[in-house]
Amino acid sequence: MRGPGTPTFDQMQVLLAVADAGGLAAAARRLGRATSAVSYAIDNLENQLGVALFDRVTTRRPVLTRAGAAVVADARGVLAQMDGLKARVQGLLDGLEAEVALAVDVMLPTERLVDALTGFRAAFPTVALRLHVEALGGVTQLLLEGKAVIGINNHLHYGVEDMERLTVGSVEMVPVAAPGHPLAGKGAKEAARDHVQLVLTDRSPLTQGQDFSVLSDKNWRLADLGSKHALLLAGVGWGNMPEFMIRDDLKARRLVRLKLRDWPPAQYPLQAVWRRSSPPGPAARWLVERFAAQT
Repeated sequence: MRGPGTPTFDQMQVLLAVADAGGLAAAARRLGRATSAVSYAIDNLENQLGVALFDRVTTRRPVLTRAGAAVVADARGVLAQMDGLKARVQGLLDGLEAEVALAVDVMLPTERLVDALTGFRAAFPTVALRLHVEALGGVTQLLLEGKAVIGINNHLHYGVEDMERLTVGSVEMVPVAAPGHPLAGKGAKEAARDHVQLVLTDRSPLTQGQDFSVLSDKNWRLADLGSKHALLLAGVGWGNMPEFMIRDDLKARRLVRLKLRDWPPAQYPLQAVWRRSSPPGPAARWLVERFAAQT
């Protein structure tokens, strides 16, 4: 038994025109064709598929059959994909990237990332996005390996050649512990040295052997900020956290801000970075400008 044939792009356009216009004559006017040509196209499509798409016998105007309604739904999907394909190709012809690989520091506030990516989707619907989230030197490492074209990073990439950078704000870092922790309510810096400090560590080799804001000799090294947050809430140790991530914990007294002597308020600087030898295209540049505009 012979299966259904393959409809052409034009046939699917005619089908949708008749379904949306509600009649052959109205569809013909919409398409700028003769009514007879539209009727002939529908007849050919029905013969090709082997099913009746419209009831044109019992009603004055053609009404979609059950099979016709299913075919129309699929045809809409195919034509939408075709429109997306044409838009993507036009973007490529205009120099627009097919995909943007973005690497962001784990310290970047979530609301800033959501704002940038929501705007990106609206501005560049045909451009795919690949997102990496890393700590410390991890973002720079992805740029050097060519796995990301732009990054939102800290200042730890200074000294790395072939890097351009643009300041895009900073994040307040706060020393905290659970309310029941021995350091809660105390202010001696020396006392802090006697307790486990939870420290975010670098999975890349760029800062190997370097310590940042490490006070205690008793420290646990963690590669995941979420795990550090959970251990702080559990009272396992104390440590620095980005203020935006623990704001609700401070309000609810699940964590308390430590008043450590000679421990000044710290800002974690953020910069947009990219390689001079691989400059960002239009979509990636838009992201850089969006992050800069947030500050």
